[in-house]
Amino acid sequence: MSNRNNLANKTAARERIRAERERQKKKEKLRRQLTAAGAVIGVLAVAGGIGYAVMKANEPKGWEAAKEAKLVTPAHTQGKNGTEILIGDKNAKQTLEVFEDVRCPACAAFEQSSGKVLAKDIEDGRYRVRFTMYAFIDDVGGGEGSKNALSALGAALNVSPEAFLKYKSALYSAKYHPDEREDLYAKDAELLKVASEVPELKNDKAFATAVKKGTYDRWAMDMTALFGRKGIKRTPSFMHGDKKLVMPQVPQQQMTQAQYNQLAQANFKKMIDKEFGPAKGSGKPDPGKGIREGEKDPTGGR
Repeated sequence: MSNRNNLANKTAARERIRAERERQKKKEKLRRQLTAAGAVIGVLAVAGGIGYAVMKANEPKGWEAAKEAKLVTPAHTQGKNGTEILIGDKNAKQTLEVFEDVRCPACAAFEQSSGKVLAKDIEDGRYRVRFTMYAFIDDVGGGEGSKNALSALGAALNVSPEAFLKYKSALYSAKYHPDEREDLYAKDAELLKVASEVPELKNDKAFATAVKKGTYDRWAMDMTALFGRKGIKRTPSFMHGDKKLVMPQVPQQQMTQAQYNQLAQANFKKMIDKEFGPAKGSGKPDPGKGIREGEKDPTGGR
């Protein structure tokens, strides 16, 4: 009886040991499976994180992102995406087109010598002016000043056409206009400093906010996309209808700045008188040719 009990006890003990080993094996197998699954999840998480980081890194930034931003057009604009800046008496029968780039030194020279003449012609209703603003100097020379200044000009135009003209004049002034190699207008603080010279903008908080937030950045990008419109790729350039106007050159000789400005202004007046006829009050008839008021797009499109 004792021997049978011992044998039964040993058999039972072996079964318990075997069962325990099987349980441990299953437990170890489950542990390995869970570890492997966790590793896979970790890898996927890391891969997902890397993928997200790559996606974010590849997202457009700065002015590239501005191309896709919501379009906000300034007041006092017309045409597709608000890219027609037409300033002057609505009853004026003719339109002069002016092509400029804010960083352009030749544009600054034109504004400093002849800007007041242009402004007076607009005020007198001699013609309206359509301004087409480029930013090719940013592309050629590097930088963001032309685009940033154009966005700020959009904020000024939203205030009034007068604010736009005065601000543009201040940006081109001898006091503020930087060397084209210096991207000073890429800084909002510099643009706001120049704006402090313009009474309509000096204490305008909405204008300052629009400059800082880049409210009109997308609009500026749409404006610069007009580069090459009517074949114009140099600034400043002038057109009347489909005719490109040619301004006489100032002689290459030693002279003071005042002498240069006087000659340049005389050449601008000569070009305008030849195309549009004598200014009001000269006693000579106005030929009356040019772009008529009422056309949907006074320049025939882009």
